[in-house]
Parts: sequence; structure tokens; C-alpha cells
Amino acid sequence: MGVALVTGASSGLGREFAEQLAGRGHDLVLVARQADRLGRAAEELRARHGVVVETVVADLADRSQLQRVADRLADPGRPVDLLVNNAGFGSRRGFVRNDLAEEEAAVDLMVRAVMVLSHAAGRAMRERGRGAILNVSSVASFAVMGHYSAIKSYVTVFSEALATELAPHGVTVTAVCPGFVHTEFHQRAEMDMSRLPEALWLDAPSVVREALAAVSAGRVVSVPSPVYKAVVGLLRVVPRRLTRGVSGSLATRRRPKDRTG
Repeated sequence: MGVALVTGASSGLGREFAEQLAGRGHDLVLVARQADRLGRAAEELRARHGVVVETVVADLADRSQLQRVADRLADPGRPVDLLVNNAGFGSRRGFVRNDLAEEEAAVDLMVRAVMVLSHAAGRAMRERGRGAILNVSSVASFAVMGHYSAIKSYVTVFSEALATELAPHGVTVTAVCPGFVHTEFHQRAEMDMSRLPEALWLDAPSVVREALAAVSAGRVVSVPSPVYKAVVGLLRVVPRRLTRGVSGSLATRRRPKDRTG
């Protein structure tokens, strides 16, 4: 079934991607920052599915550590058939209120790392004439919801452009754009999501199944769930000024106080 490399693989959607890919018989290269959690995930997957699991402990916001993962993707002797760019994080503060260092780290992790790893994988896959890249974006990429929205807009548009470039070479690129998903994502960012209606929440296994189905079908952009497909359809036709107004109002009402405030 080939080899899949998954970033942010120790928890959340990344852990679910690893689980489902292993269940389909893929050997894995798992990348994450926390060695202990990554090691436990690898042991569980080997025991449950009998697949080969390699681990790479790396902080992808660090350029030298990112390069180690890029070198693994480029290694012609150990080809990777599917790259899943999943690593990321959110912030509970607005752009100006937040520390600039955290915003720079977000760009390094969710823009630069996606670019560097896609470049390494794309080149190697193009030479072999096969392969797939799956970039985890967000419904926020179609909206106006702060710096995170801008970052994910890059991921979606970049994926579309790269898909066009690599299609003649037998390589597919897919951006999956989920809405709110039940994972550790919002808890780690210390976001208060208690007022969000349950109807807007997705479960990780369903999101991952739909994302992998989109990869298999060669779809360039995948929006899981009918609810969010409708949301994105609306966002595509509503005047941008209205989108800005609604998104700004929602962000203001949801934003918690700073811990120092």
C-alpha cells in the first residue's frame, strides 16, 4: 500500500490519519514534536495493524529540523507515496493583541513547512510519476477570521496551484477544509468554544475518511460535511464586505479575555 508521512501525528487529526492509513496497510513515517507521545502512537499502530512505523521527532517551525523531514521525503531510496501536511495550531487572541513571535511561528509551521515539504515531496513524486500530497486547510480559508484565516487561505490556494502543476506528472494534490472538529486543537489554544452549536462540530474519523476518499478520487479541494459545503458555497457568492462584517462580529463575541486582562 506504500508509505505515508504524516506531520502533527501524535494527536488530533494527525493521529487519526495515522490510524486510518495504518488500517489500510500503509507503512508510516510519523512526525511530531513530543517524543513520548509519538513513541506511544507508533507502538500502538505497530501492534494493532502490523505495519512499519518510523518516527521523526521534529519541530517544523525550526528550519534545521524541518529540513530533516524534507530530506526524508526527498530520499530516492525510501520513497514516500503520500504526504499529509497536518501540523498546526490556533491562537485565542487577535493578531495585534497576540505576541508577534507566536504569529511568526504560525507562519513557519503552517505556511513555510507546508511549502518546503510539498516542494520536497512534489519533486520526488514527479520524478517517479506517482504520489499524492494532502494539505490540511480549513473552512476559515474561505472566510475572514484573522491571521489563521489568511494562513489557511495560502494553504488552499497553494494546493490548487500545485495540483495544476503536478497533474501532468501523475501526482495529485488535495486541500481538505474542515470546520470545527472535536480534537485537542481548541483546548490547546485555550479557546472557549462552549457556545458553538453541536451541529457545527465534526468528528475526526469522519473528516479523515472523507479527506482520504478525496485523495483517492483525485479531488483538489474537499470540504467535509453537507453543513460546511453549504457554508463555503455561501461564502463564495456573498460580497466580501459582508463576510468581513459577519466574521469580525463572531470573532469579537467569541474571543476570551487575555489571562493578563
